[in-house]
This record gives sequence, C-alpha cells and structure tokens, in this order.
Amino acid sequence: MAEVTIRRARPGDLDFLVSLVTHEEVEPFLAAARAFDREALLAELERSDAEPEAFGRFVIEVGGQPAGLVGFERVNVRSRIAAVGGLAVHPDFRGRRVADEAAALLISHLVFELDFHRLQLEVYGFNERAMAHAERVGFTREGVKRKAYLRHGEWVDGVLFGLVREDLGAD
Repeated sequence: MAEVTIRRARPGDLDFLVSLVTHEEVEPFLAAARAFDREALLAELERSDAEPEAFGRFVIEVGGQPAGLVGFERVNVRSRIAAVGGLAVHPDFRGRRVADEAAALLISHLVFELDFHRLQLEVYGFNERAMAHAERVGFTREGVKRKAYLRHGEWVDGVLFGLVREDLGAD
C-alpha cells in the first residue's frame, strides 16, 4: 500500500472535504454538530491555521492523494487534554487500515509534538467500525452516555474512549 500521511488542511482542499463529509456512506457516522458545508469547513480550516496548537483539521493522504479527514480540539489547557474526532475515510480507501495509520500519526503529533497528556474521543454506539478502530489504535473504552444523541430520528448512545501519554510508553 502507498504511504499514509497527514497534513493540515488548506482552503484548496475544500471541494474534497465537502464531498467527503456529505458522502452518503460517510455522513451517517459523523457527529451531527460538525461542519458539513463549505462556509463552516472553511472557518475550521482558518481556525486550524490560526490556532495550530489548539485546533486542527488534517487531510489524510495515501500516496499523495486525498483519502480522508481527521481533527482535534484542545478541551483543557491546564490538564493538556485534546478531543480527537471527525475521522472520515473515503469509501474508496476503506479496508486498507488507512484510518489506523492516520490515527497513529495524529496521536504521535498530539502527544509528542504538541505535548498533550490525554486524548479522548466519542463515537456513536451504532458505529461498530469506529469503536473497533479506537481500540486498535490504543484507546481504552471508558464509558457510555446512554441515549445521549438524537441522530436520524433515534436516540443513540455515545461511547467514550481515552488514551493517556503513559499508554504510549511515554513519561
């Protein structure tokens, strides 16, 4: 398989990002509160550029070709906690562990370059693929927020995961 890399998303990526997050096989699994239109996505890219240590949107590339999106947001300065999420891989790239490799790159960047101590994420309880992915890349399942979100007309659980610096063998 071609090399998987991540890089900060740029305004030139907007067409790809809009098509990705609105794709019929991707959109049902993304948080309903996330950015889905050009204007909101552009605002996220501008924030990512302006606040690189607090917020980020990254394009996942496979062999230099855009394949997905992932991001983070600092949620606690003093305790160095970041929420990761918005992971979306285009269906053409699924089944090749692209998400796992991209997550490993993001985790390394956040923990070793930006010095976060804790990373956390939340996925919908119906998203079996995302839960398996979180555990494969080192997150620990920490709990469930029962029927926390109204998604496509149904109340669904939010499943919480965490990863701390020590999980990576770091001090």
